[in-house]
Formats: sequence, C-alpha cells, structure tokens
Amino acid sequence: MKLRSILSILMAVALALTAFSGLAMAEKAGNVFMFTQWNPDAPALNTLIGYVESVTDPDSADFIPEMDRIAVFDMDGTLMGELYPTYLEYYMLAWRILKDPTCQPDAEMLEVGRQLRDCALDNSFPSDMAMRHAIQAARAYSGMTLNEFADFCTRILVREADGFEGMTYGEAYYLPMVEVIEYLQANGFKCYVCSGSDRFICRTFIEGMVDIPYENIIGMDVQMAASGQGDEDPLNYVFTAGDDVVRTDKLLVKNLKTNKVLQIVQDIGHQPVLSFGNSSGDVSMHNYTISKNAYKSAAFMLIADDEVRDYGNAEKAAGLREKWEESGYNVISMANDWKTIYGDDVRKTGEFHWLEELAEDRVPVDAAEEAVEAEPEEEAEVEEAEAEEAGEEAEEEAEEAEVEEAEEAETEEAQAEGDVQYVMYLGTNDKDTDKPVYTEAEAIEMAREILMRRFGGYTIQEAHGGWLDDDGAEYQEYTLVIYLSDTDIDAIHAAADELLEAFNQSSVLIQANPTQTEFYSGK
Repeated sequence: MKLRSILSILMAVALALTAFSGLAMAEKAGNVFMFTQWNPDAPALNTLIGYVESVTDPDSADFIPEMDRIAVFDMDGTLMGELYPTYLEYYMLAWRILKDPTCQPDAEMLEVGRQLRDCALDNSFPSDMAMRHAIQAARAYSGMTLNEFADFCTRILVREADGFEGMTYGEAYYLPMVEVIEYLQANGFKCYVCSGSDRFICRTFIEGMVDIPYENIIGMDVQMAASGQGDEDPLNYVFTAGDDVVRTDKLLVKNLKTNKVLQIVQDIGHQPVLSFGNSSGDVSMHNYTISKNAYKSAAFMLIADDEVRDYGNAEKAAGLREKWEESGYNVISMANDWKTIYGDDVRKTGEFHWLEELAEDRVPVDAAEEAVEAEPEEEAEVEEAEAEEAGEEAEEEAEEAEVEEAEEAETEEAQAEGDVQYVMYLGTNDKDTDKPVYTEAEAIEMAREILMRRFGGYTIQEAHGGWLDDDGAEYQEYTLVIYLSDTDIDAIHAAADELLEAFNQSSVLIQANPTQTEFYSGK
C-alpha cells in the first residue's frame, strides 16, 4: 500500500506554483527539452546532453535499450540541501530524541541526540557518528507503523529550514537536479534514489518532488515486523487483519560506500549507466557504474562551492573538483552551473537557531525509572553503596597512578641507560593540500639524508594509512615508520623538527619504547 501524507499535497501545490511562476521544472518545446535552471554553458550539463543524445539514438554505436537505461542518484547533497547546518536525517533524530514528548530516550540515545545538536554547527561530529546515528535512529523510531513514521517525517518537513528564509525542509530540493531527473525520464531512463538516509525518510521526502515510485528508492534499512508478532519468528507467525507493519530496532544496513553497490545489485539487478553523487560515500557507486560496463556510462559529482546562495566552501570544493576529475567523474558546480538552487524567493540568512531550537533538559528514561523505584527506606542503602563504589574507584585510581609512575620511572631509567627504541611515524602528504610532497622513492631518499646525517643509522618501514575527514572524504597517505636506538629524546626532537619542515607536516608521532637489545653473532 502506498503511503500518503499531507506532504504530498503541500509539495504538489508548491511545484504547481513554482512551474506557473516560471521558476521552472524543466520544460519541453517540441522534441527539445529546455533546461531553465541551468546556465546554458555549464560543462556538466552539456556533457550529460551529449551523452543522452548518443545513447538514445538507435543508429549510434553507443545506443542503450530502454530496459538498461538506469540512473542512480544520491539524495542528501545531490538532490536536496544538507547544509542547514547538517543532514536532514540528523535533524530529525535530534528532534525526536530531544523534543518529541512521545520519545523516552535512555542515556545512550540521549548522548547521541545531544552530540547531533552540539556538533552540527562546527561539524565536529565523532568519526563514527554515521553508524552511531543509524543505530540510535533504529531504536528511536522502533514500534512506529509506517504511516506514523511518515507523519512524523512530514511534521519535520513542513518546518522552516534553519539558515534560510522562504523555504521549508520539505522544499529544500535542488531545482536544477529535478530538471535532470525529468530530462532523463523523458528520454526513457529509469531513475533510482540510492541514499545513506533511511529508505522511508527518502520516500516521504521524494513524494511530490519528482515522479520516482517508492520501489525505486533505496536507503538505510531497519527490519520490519507485524505489530502482533512479538518475539515470534515471522516464519511461524500468521499476519492478521488486525496487524500493522511496524519498524523494529534492528538495523539491517547503513547504505553508504560499497553498501550502495550491494544494495543496487539486490534492489535493481541492473548495472547503472549514470550515477550522481556529491561525496566520498558515493565513490563506490560511481566506480561500479563506470567500470566494466557493457554500455557507455558516466558519473557526476556535485561540489558545494556556492557561498552566496548556500553554505558551500569554495576553497574546499576546488580541491574536491581536482580529486573528482582525476577519478574520471564530471563535476557539477553549484556556484557556476546553476541559475538558481532552491528558487529565487529563497534567501540564505547566515543565522542558525539550531542550539536554541533543540535545547532540552531531559532525564534519561533509565535514570528516571531508577529514581521512581528507589523507596525512601532504600535511599540510605543506595548512598552507602555509592560511597563504597566511590571508595573502590579511588583505590583503583591510586593503583593505576602507582603503575603509571612505575612505568614512567622505568622509561626514564631506560632512557638514562640508553636502552630505548624510538619510533617515529612520518606522514608524507602536505598538511595544506593533503597531496604527497614527494614520490615514494624521493620521500625515502629525503628521510635517509636527514637520518644518516643526524644518527649515522636507522631502520625504515614503509606503510600506508587512510582516514575520513569530517565530510566523509577519503584520503590515503604513504607513511614512513622510522626506528632509532642509542640516542636520546633531544636528538629525536631535533631530527623531527627537520623532518617536519622537509615534508611540511603539522606533527610527527613519536613513541619511546624501553627495550633490551644485543648484537648476536652466533656461537
């Protein structure tokens, strides 16, 4: 059964008014599809038009039958805004945990809700926030029927988008990308959404925005259950007329990176020929689309470089442009390629009310329950137990301090006797550009020259590291692991200073390991 919500009505009215006022969806003139939201000289747009004309021409060597014309789109940051000031699904969960009176969060859930609120403005989320969010979202919405969840999403979507005037969250879609979908559909392409956001959030948001059916929407998934099923295995339970389908707290998949590829294979069963995204979370989907494809294929990456109409970062976007182009993707510039983003009546305010809106004084439900259960006559016992626990913790801390002091003394003694092996971990990516300063061979030679001059000997191992930045962009770095003995920390620091300058690093990791060594020459 297809869910309907008041959002579909609101969005349908909004689209009708938008089209009537000339703030276009795409228009057709005869057989020519007119793009009204794009600058006509946009390189990515012209690449897309050339591609579509080629693969839809029956006489072309690049012709693709309609059944194989598959296009996949990420959602957040590709079809809709994500900088108000963070992802829509993060805002939804924060509001559910911190403000919704029907939600009773425990301490774990409340901690994540507060992090979603407190870290959004400066993007200081913990590195594992995507997964922590997914787990707590499954728990926070557990027990809701699909209609109840759609209604909850709708109540959020009709709120004014923070940081903007003239736009609700439900209207925060990119008008130029709506045209792309309509253009592809007019040329026989089947379009799919493949998002890291919850599948049912995407379904509610997409409804009324573009004509993509529910079965074409892929996203993060939780396990469903019959409302009367309880703990019974669904293979042993018979669904009845009185049952509803409800969400459970079991997370099935966080649909990012390679999971996007695997979900496309399972849900679609065809390799796409077009892929649209905006971040490292879409790289796997892009590579799957353009690699080993029987048909001509292409991938497009949006860069958030518009600092006037949206909260983009032109400097960061320039680095991403270079990276995406080197990867073989076509780059869409929001600043240069689009006539409008959300519509001419939408204005960026530069002000966020995030912290005030999500302010709360909630007590975790588990703590509240414990307070209710503690009878007055039990309070003395509770206090005594807490005092005893505090005493045990103090003893443990004292023991740990003694161990630390002993270890420090051992290290100092070993340093005094010279029995310390120092290990330096030296990255070779420039701290300002995140690109290698030298080739791997040059890096070894530069380090060798410094180390031989200062120590007369060294051991180097080559390693490769990787990390994700706050926006999910992936970086790889060639790293030198340097082992040095028979020296002291002052000499290590002096060498590190020279290495920092030579490789333009912000820091070098140094470990001092007490050790026993001998040079063994046999019997």
